[in-house]
This record gives sequence, C-alpha cells and structure tokens, in this order.
Amino acid sequence: MFEELEKINYRPKPFEYYTAEELWADEYTSKKMLQFHLDESVDISSRNIKFIERSVEWITSYFGVNKTKSIADFGCGPGLYTTRLAQKGAMVTGIDFSRSSINYAQNTARDNGLEIDYIRQNYLTFETDKKIDLIIMIMCDFCALSPKQRKELLQKFYKLLKHDGSILLDVYSLKVFDEKVEQSSYKAESLNGFWSPEKHYIFLNTFKYNDEKVILDKYTIVEKGRIKTVYNWLQYYSRESLTDEFEKNGFKVKNMYSDAAGSNYNHNSSEMAIVAQKAI
Repeated sequence: MFEELEKINYRPKPFEYYTAEELWADEYTSKKMLQFHLDESVDISSRNIKFIERSVEWITSYFGVNKTKSIADFGCGPGLYTTRLAQKGAMVTGIDFSRSSINYAQNTARDNGLEIDYIRQNYLTFETDKKIDLIIMIMCDFCALSPKQRKELLQKFYKLLKHDGSILLDVYSLKVFDEKVEQSSYKAESLNGFWSPEKHYIFLNTFKYNDEKVILDKYTIVEKGRIKTVYNWLQYYSRESLTDEFEKNGFKVKNMYSDAAGSNYNHNSSEMAIVAQKAI
C-alpha cells in the first residue's frame, strides 16, 4: 500500500507523461466525453452553445468565410464548429481521435447534407497535401501540449497553411495560473462514473510548476484489479509569452482577444485568443 501511495503522490517533471489517449480515445471515456460535448449549457468538453454560435459568427465575419475558404479544425470533437462553418459555405476538415465524436460528427454532416472531411486521427500526426486558409484550435487544446509538441504543431500549421493563411486558437492566461493552488483529494467515483463503469476510487493530485507556468491534474483511478493514471497538463500564458512562441515559429501576430469570439483583449481575462498569420 505504501509503495502505491508513493506512486500516486509522485510529482513528475513538466510534461513527463502523455496520456491523452486515455481521455479521448478510450471507448468508454470517449462516450462520456461526447455527452459533455453535447450538453449545450456547460463548458467542459466544448464551449456552451451560445458561445459557439457567437464565435462562429465572429469567425465568419473576421476571416471572410465563404465557399472559397478552406478551414481545418484541430480537435473538432463532434463537429460543433465544423458543422456551422460548413453551413456558412466553407470547405471544412475536422480532425479528432475520438471515435465517438467523429462518428457523431459524420452522422450530423450526412443528416444536414454537408460535405465535411472528417479524419479520426491524433492531430499531432495529421498530414495532408491540401493547403488551408484557416486553422482553428478552440477550447484551449494548445495548452495541453508539451513545448516540443507545440513547436512541432506550429511547424505543421506553417506547412499546411497557404502563404497568407491564419491560425485562431485560445489559451489559458496567467491570471488563472496565479489563482491555482496545489492540493490532493480522494473520493469514491466522480463525474457520474466518468472514468469507469465499474466501482472505482479517484485520487487527484494538483501540482503547480511556478517556473514553467504549468499545472498538472494527475488522476489515479483505482478499480478492482486495475490502476490507471491520467495526466492532464495545462500550460498558461502571458500575452508576451504567447506572442513570442508564435513569432519564433514563423508567424506574425495580427490580433489578441479575450476569447475565440473576438471579445476585446482584457489583461484580467481568464483566457486569450490569438490570430496569427503565416509570415512570408
């Protein structure tokens, strides 16, 4: 028991482990995650529906979305953005490695007579010969990636975009990081059995890495005969650190907002959204 508790409370190095598939590609948890995606009132897997609709209208206006525009949504989930952008006339590609979400998105596209190219794949390994006008990555997915993964992804974006192509993505701000505290908790089950259909116990350790501006929520799920650990990493940004990361990878920052719906930038906002253009 002591050795297991030592493992549960072990503090890893920042981004030492990557367990995204445990969250997004596992058959059981991906179905539970889809339920959160489709709950229009909450901001858990996706933004609430009112925000999404406002965001799509702003994206359509800001980027001039029409039938000539090609858009790729990295981490598209069940197609809440891709469906609406395709209805605006855009040529849309959605990438996500949740089978449940992609199946739902494909069914929605079929039911609405929309031609959307959905690809079930980890977007870190996605490749295509197509050139894209706009890449979106919404719900702060960028924050869940390690520095190495983010660098590789920005290089991928640069390669995929047309010469004047743009990126829109959002991140968590340092305001949220400053409010976080380290803590440990233990409970029987959680989130209505999100992690497992079997009886289980949850250990949650929240670690704060002040130098790197990183938070880790480390979930240890204990079932009869099995223990699994999921590492939920999040990188937090200042306006300057986000700008610097993009400029070092070949992009020119065009604008910064408080969210992916174009709200005016406010340094007290919990999030930031960046519009960056491929530098020539």
